[in-house]
Amino acid sequence: MEDSNKPKQPPRRNSLEAWAARRERRRQSDHWLTGTRRVIPLTNGGGASHRNPDAPRLLLERQGDTGRWEPVGVANDHAEAAAWLTS
Repeated sequence: MEDSNKPKQPPRRNSLEAWAARRERRRQSDHWLTGTRRVIPLTNGGGASHRNPDAPRLLLERQGDTGRWEPVGVANDHAEAAAWLTS
């Protein structure tokens, strides 16, 4: 039987509950994690946009009802993809 007067212990530093709480705080503050649009370079190995600015990019949108990322098109280069992200 649990003592109701005993103060509740905070989760251990490395516990799953502590990790989940930290992750949720980061997700709420990092718009790129919670955004609804993403761009993936269509080159071998992916890579950062500055490495191959003229490569085409796959445009993805998160579907609100399922939360899945769905392809919605292809941008010709980094500039076109960046314009789509901010539109």
